[in-house]
Amino acid sequence: MAKENNSLTTEFILIGFTDHPVLNILLFLVFFAIYLITMVGNLGLVALISMEHRLHTPMYIFLGNLALMDSCCSCAIIPKMLENFFSEGKMISLYECMAQFYFLCLAETADCFLLAAMAYDRYVAICSPLQYHTMMSKKLCIQMTIGTFIASNLHSMIHVGLLLRLTFCRSNQIDHFFCDILPLYRLSCTDPYINELMIYIFSMPIQIFTIATVLFSYICILFTIFKMTSKEGRGKAFSTCASHFLSVSIFYICLLMYIRPFEEGDKDIPVAIFYTIVIPLLNPFIYSLRNKEVINGLKKCMKNYNIVK
Repeated sequence: MAKENNSLTTEFILIGFTDHPVLNILLFLVFFAIYLITMVGNLGLVALISMEHRLHTPMYIFLGNLALMDSCCSCAIIPKMLENFFSEGKMISLYECMAQFYFLCLAETADCFLLAAMAYDRYVAICSPLQYHTMMSKKLCIQMTIGTFIASNLHSMIHVGLLLRLTFCRSNQIDHFFCDILPLYRLSCTDPYINELMIYIFSMPIQIFTIATVLFSYICILFTIFKMTSKEGRGKAFSTCASHFLSVSIFYICLLMYIRPFEEGDKDIPVAIFYTIVIPLLNPFIYSLRNKEVINGLKKCMKNYNIVK
């Protein structure tokens, strides 16, 4: 199945999980269910935030964009994976591969910025509640959202552009279920040193900045909460941050596990599954199940729908 050394590869084979027919059927059903739940949960959350005026606040605007990016991440990975469960060749073209990585990189970079923005929003809400509407104005919220998508697009385009400079003339088999950047480096006949250098130059500052923002915000929040004398105030503050803290903890734990030295990149498919598939599935439930504003907004929309009918 591999290309000969004197020809350039324009198609890749995604090895995926297994070639066993029964296991393929079971995995297809599991991931198809995950895909449906993820899309309904995330797009439903986007629709709810758009329709319910009470949710037109900075926190929920960021949450809506996070849900949109989680949907983008799932759409980039899962449909091709589902197709490959029943495809004999499991082929993906070079440009499909680049597109898949572009949308994945876009979604994950945007998630980093949006989670940091949400942490800052909680910091302002708890540490400076009287100045919240001044410090987190709609104008600033829109500017932060637009800045997130501009930075994420530029970051993705830089890495995809650098991938296109590589030539692939070795094996065309990618030992993964999607076009990840590190397996592509191993198949390259061109030295990927510049690509790896650009990861450190562009990706590492993004991770450091967003993680530092989250840590600073939550350290300040904890100090503020411990200074509160009212148990009711402490409980309300903790409940305000609990869902975001859980989501951001899961995200960055998986991210740090996923970012390994380049020589270890093929060995963490379970982490990749959790990072690219399970987290987008969990986020709508994390932010909705114990969130009274989201639940009340959902009840109101359902009530209005029933009245119309």
